[in-house]
Amino acid sequence: MLLSPLIILGALALLLITAGLFEFRYHQLTLMNIPVRIHVNGTRGKSSVTRLIAAGLRAGGLRTFAKTTGTAPRVIDAEGIDRIIHRLRRPSIGEQVRLLKYFSNEKPDVVVMECMAVQPQYQWISEHQMVKSHIGVITNARPDHLDEMGPTDVDVVKSLCNSIPIEGTVVTAEEKHKNILKSVANDNQSDIIFSKEESISDDELNKFNYIEHPQNIAIALDVCNKMGISRDVALDGMHSVQPDLGALVVWKLEGKNGTLQFVNGMAANDPVSTLQIWKFVIDRYPTNSGTAVFFNSRDDRPLRTKQMLELTFEEIKPEHFIIRGDKVGPKVKRLMHHSPDTEVKIFSIDESIENITKSILDLSDDILIFAIGNQVGAGQDILQKLSESRAHD
Repeated sequence: MLLSPLIILGALALLLITAGLFEFRYHQLTLMNIPVRIHVNGTRGKSSVTRLIAAGLRAGGLRTFAKTTGTAPRVIDAEGIDRIIHRLRRPSIGEQVRLLKYFSNEKPDVVVMECMAVQPQYQWISEHQMVKSHIGVITNARPDHLDEMGPTDVDVVKSLCNSIPIEGTVVTAEEKHKNILKSVANDNQSDIIFSKEESISDDELNKFNYIEHPQNIAIALDVCNKMGISRDVALDGMHSVQPDLGALVVWKLEGKNGTLQFVNGMAANDPVSTLQIWKFVIDRYPTNSGTAVFFNSRDDRPLRTKQMLELTFEEIKPEHFIIRGDKVGPKVKRLMHHSPDTEVKIFSIDESIENITKSILDLSDDILIFAIGNQVGAGQDILQKLSESRAHD
């Protein structure tokens, strides 16, 4: 007697449901082995804040593990050592479950996880089904990933609020949309802490060996304070942190005509963050020899390309603008009247890395170069090539 297809399908469904319930129960046991879980979300600065929090907690004697999903995804162990995440398939939020299992086996005091979800429903799943954090972080809410979280900045904030914990604490430096954050935190019965970047002194900033945003430091200090770590102890740990690959590091390059100052701002993908970084950089590294912007665009991000071109011509107005990208000529012509003295040089996507880096190194002595746009792929290759010309003090 042949089994009915309905019986077979029913048996398979029952098997899948049983397996799912078993996996769910096993994950709950995994979470019970991690006393404190911190979930870091936001538009910009997630990887940096994750590293800073972990370093501050580690300095305070807590056995802390962390995971970042920034320019290059990493696991950071209890000694503060980076471990590269090797992926055999496309990134998936299921990666968080596997890593939480690994962390739980290491008997941690705290685990700090950077949120890797972008779409609103996945952000909710990441927090409320996977991490179930005690402390949630929303670094800021900027107009980025509008195709997935937008179309407006209000939609972006509401999407990020999906990671606010239940009956926990949320720490944020977002200023513009405080009321939305307060409302969701209240609905979730969570406390909310608003971090102030003005609380970070110049002396505290200058002790970092790379350019760190005061906003990121303020958030990390508030999280450490919530965990009972004193400011001085936490800062001591943060000052020795290994920065993310996307961190702002100033290089002195030996160019054809002298020494150049080069700042990599490619990790900031939205115009608001990029302009904020530019103002921060030009204030700390003023130059009398002029400025240059290098923009590495992506063909599949036309809106972002348009935004970055507008930002450069309308706000930054550099003396030199070097662009790597296709189909950008007409957009450049429409915007050049905002900064008519800017000398523009456009390279196609197929142009050799050597020619692009040569155009940067041929700039005048003491020019401040600000790199923006996409850092993955060719962006990394260009940075690697430029690093070969770094000056040694």
